[in-house]
Amino acid sequence: MKNIEYIGESLFAGNLGSLALTGSFVFVLLSCIMYGFATFSTSKNTVAYKNTARISFWIHSLAVITAICALFYMLANHLFEYQYVWQHSSRDMPMRYIFSCFWEGQEGSFILWIFWHVVLGNLLIKLERKLEPSVMFVFTMVQVFLTTMVLGVYFGDSNIGSNPFAFLLREHPDFFNLPIFENENYLSVLDGRGLNPLLQNYWMTIHPPTLFLGFASVTVPFAYVMSSVITRDYRSWLKNCIPWTYFSIAILGVGILMGGAWAYEALSFGGFWAWDPVENASMVPWLILVGAGHIMLITKNRKISYRSAVFFTYLSFLFVLYSTFLTRSGILGETSVHAFVDLGLNTQLLVFLLFFTFIPIIAMIYGFVQAPKEQEEAFWSKEFWMFLGAIILLVTAFLVIANTSLPVYNKLFDLKKAPKSDLIAQYHLFTVPLTMLLGFIMGSAQLLKYRKTQKSAIANFIFPVVGSLIISAAISILIGKYGNGFGVGISFQESDISFLRALIPYTTEINAIAFFFLLLSVIYVVLANIEYAKKLFTNKIAKAGSAIAHAGFALLLLGALISMSQQKVISYNTSGIDVGVLGEELNNQDNILMYRNDTLRMDDYYISYQGMNKEGINIKYKVEYFNKNNEGKLVSDFALYPTVQTNPRMGNVSEPDTRHFLHKDIYTHVTYALLEEIKMENKEEYSEKPKLHKMHEKDTVFSSNAMIILESINKAASTVELGLEDTDIAVGAFLTVKDMNSKSYIAKPIYVVKKDGHFTSIPAEIDELGLLFRFIKIDPKTFEFDIEVYEKNKNYKEFIVMKAISFPGINILWAGCLIMALGIFTSIYNRIRYGSK
Repeated sequence: MKNIEYIGESLFAGNLGSLALTGSFVFVLLSCIMYGFATFSTSKNTVAYKNTARISFWIHSLAVITAICALFYMLANHLFEYQYVWQHSSRDMPMRYIFSCFWEGQEGSFILWIFWHVVLGNLLIKLERKLEPSVMFVFTMVQVFLTTMVLGVYFGDSNIGSNPFAFLLREHPDFFNLPIFENENYLSVLDGRGLNPLLQNYWMTIHPPTLFLGFASVTVPFAYVMSSVITRDYRSWLKNCIPWTYFSIAILGVGILMGGAWAYEALSFGGFWAWDPVENASMVPWLILVGAGHIMLITKNRKISYRSAVFFTYLSFLFVLYSTFLTRSGILGETSVHAFVDLGLNTQLLVFLLFFTFIPIIAMIYGFVQAPKEQEEAFWSKEFWMFLGAIILLVTAFLVIANTSLPVYNKLFDLKKAPKSDLIAQYHLFTVPLTMLLGFIMGSAQLLKYRKTQKSAIANFIFPVVGSLIISAAISILIGKYGNGFGVGISFQESDISFLRALIPYTTEINAIAFFFLLLSVIYVVLANIEYAKKLFTNKIAKAGSAIAHAGFALLLLGALISMSQQKVISYNTSGIDVGVLGEELNNQDNILMYRNDTLRMDDYYISYQGMNKEGINIKYKVEYFNKNNEGKLVSDFALYPTVQTNPRMGNVSEPDTRHFLHKDIYTHVTYALLEEIKMENKEEYSEKPKLHKMHEKDTVFSSNAMIILESINKAASTVELGLEDTDIAVGAFLTVKDMNSKSYIAKPIYVVKKDGHFTSIPAEIDELGLLFRFIKIDPKTFEFDIEVYEKNKNYKEFIVMKAISFPGINILWAGCLIMALGIFTSIYNRIRYGSK
């Protein structure tokens, strides 16, 4: 490239950021080495090693914060000379989404993860004294690997990490030859690519930081258990590790649930969980960590199950790394809506994963030799049932990750196996029975005692057992009579239920049985924890954290069961116009077409589309909901504003709007809409600006009132019939045009090549539809044909197609989330303040 003096480029921030990232790696590596010396050294220099390690970690922390400030500065000031800033932000994007821009890319999200490690590492240094060297040795070892991910050191075609400060846009391999960079003042006309429309939501400002804090916090219990293995300390680590473990359970759980709330509010798949691979990858380590936390309680109270506590904690951390590999290697690019793209870090991610797969296993094998012998738990003891519950969580996690890892199997073994068409049914096939079993175990374990339960304690089971049977039966009867059936998502395939056909003739009965037992287990957990908590709420409310958390988890499951089984699509099309002509993905059972100002019946409401309103890049479509008053007149009840976020670079995105009631939600999103308001100045004339469609044979396009199919091209149309000269060449387009009621019409516009080389067109008109077609161009290389479609202005009547779903009982789920989080934090507070069991 020519030696050009570019105007307005700010190189200081990028240089500062790169220097900070390099410094952060150097000093965390030094800190790790010094903590290693402090852990294994028997000399008198242990204190000096530890102090050097601390100082190095503090410098590392300062370097990380400097890099973060530099990247925020670049994003906030739209320094598009940097490729990372250009790729993830734009000038017209609201400033509140700058945070989302920061962690949208792989590099920014790694820096966020590193930052949380800095926060947690400094807390560990402050709070942990006795075990600081060994715990921080493991902790900083993980941090060393994380910082390499953003180091950005290149060796020929290979690199270690990807540095967000490293590439100026004009020097990036994909852009440096563009003509725009011939202009010394290119920044004056350059705008960024912008933020992914799906991420332009307030949940994505708070969900990723919470989730990454959860991922980072999993490192702390992992560091404690590895410290215990290294130092042969089999007891003292538990006191401080357990609060950290439950903090991690709480934060990672809240982060996952925030993702569910984002999906419910911002994504149009109609729910809070879709068994997306990225969703699964975050849930799996949480499930295993929950099991690890409960086994730690067994180890603390009974001095048993040490090896299991270590192994479960190790697995939870390992699956954080495996989830990172899945979501960042690009391997899930075709199966997940929000996985990262491949940045060439696959080898590095794999080394990260393999290192922390085998090194801890070697350490555990070596350390377990001297660990105390395990004792067997009594069958009727709390610890036995807690351990059994942990095993159920582990089995569930492994089954989920095994199904999620299908792209990995395809890659490793060169398979071409596609996921099952009904993905939700595939997961529910094993998660529903395991959840039932887990519920009964959770409730029972809470009513049992450590070591061995006395026979008199059987009385504690009477209220939960009898109460859950009565309540579950009552709810099932009411739903069977007045509800929407028992659709718990177990849509068995024929092969799956063949062995049950002799016993249960209908799948609906299978669903009813599954619904009842799942409901029974959930109600049982709630009542069992109420029974357990009754004795604590009088004078030991702080110790009721486990009961509150378990009850919250059960309510979460109850809300999921009721809302998902009773959800109902209420947008059956009553317009009389077939929406199927607008697209194959649309059908009249799920989508209602509404012309502006028309009023239609939809479920218990009357609805009317009132028009659109543009707010920046968002187009909001107002849908008014009416009810009849005592006089039989329609009165407005509420309005919803489902939105289409326009993004010419990445594609438009439909964003739902939801009306929240105490007992249900009404969830809506636009499935088809015009993006411009219709203005009718001359109701009879054709529009001055036709729509140009570049088509191949069998392609389909749409006008405002019809579907147009290019059936074939007649390359030898009769010039005599068309009144042309013998030397003219005529090519005809055969178009099938279907209106909204699927009535078909034929149009045959002609493309004519005159003997003097000029081109002309003979239009075809369908007066009934107010459409006129002109065949204006042929591309002989690509066999692409240009068809212009003119419409009479009277055709245009503004409309939208909308899908609406009713979610009964959804607030039970959200209430369960809050109660579970409250219970976990109460337990953490209890253990820190009282040091109780």
